[in-house]
Amino acid sequence: MNCIQLEKNISLSNFTTWRIGGPAEWIAQPKNMEEIKYLINWINKKKIPCNIFGAGSNLLINDKGIKGLSLCMRNFKGIHIDKNNGVIDVLGGEMLPTLARKAAANGLHGLEWAVGIPGTIGGAVVMNAGAQEHCISDYLESITTLSLKGEYKMIKGKDLNFGYRHSLLQNENLIVLSARLKLVSGQTEIIRQVTNENLNHRLRTQPYKSQTCGSVFRNPEPLKAAKLIEELGLKGFRCGGAEISKIHSNFIINANNASSCDVRELIKYIQKKVLDAYGILLETEVKQCGF
Repeated sequence: MNCIQLEKNISLSNFTTWRIGGPAEWIAQPKNMEEIKYLINWINKKKIPCNIFGAGSNLLINDKGIKGLSLCMRNFKGIHIDKNNGVIDVLGGEMLPTLARKAAANGLHGLEWAVGIPGTIGGAVVMNAGAQEHCISDYLESITTLSLKGEYKMIKGKDLNFGYRHSLLQNENLIVLSARLKLVSGQTEIIRQVTNENLNHRLRTQPYKSQTCGSVFRNPEPLKAAKLIEELGLKGFRCGGAEISKIHSNFIINANNASSCDVRELIKYIQKKVLDAYGILLETEVKQCGF
């Protein structure tokens, strides 16, 4: 008998790094394939929608909550490293910082930039997460996905139409079960040192310990969203409990019990100010759910 825990009316604020969000009609956190298959069958029998997310680090959820099943993949973890060939197979719920540290510990170069990104590998693939001129697509060989109809598919990295914070997966409601990465062998101590330096840089330049979703806006390349916002003197500006970080202006922090409406209003305010001043409409990185 399957022992997957299906919970009802649980606040989703505990499942996002912003600590914002209303109740899930249903929520489940599968740990293995058996539980995932059970949940796919369950939503199809019940004929209810399903929202898939990982660490909730790039997510704004409506305070009114979400209907259907919220499928949180953050407990679906596992890493297998073939050190000799530089190949890493990783399950979709594994955290990027954990993966970066394990790669470094095994003398594999390529993920040093990922150590401070508080997301899952599944979310990173969907968003083509990146930092410091690197992104996950640079190292991705393939992924295995599962559709909400129960269909498995292996997709090569080159077929995912990767771009800046973009992949084909953003238009699909697929579960990223696993990813295969190809890294390069290097000197373990040097890779560890660079990994630690990258983390320390993030700690100094970003509001790492505040409740944020990471970067809110995509950079209108070659320009930087943070620089445009900062030049307008908007650091520290608030809408309700939501505040533009004084440390890094492309971060919105939950400074005082911010509502989802507070954050949305602040996003719109920033977009209007930047558009009026520079003629540039900033696009958001953050996924909005339940609105």
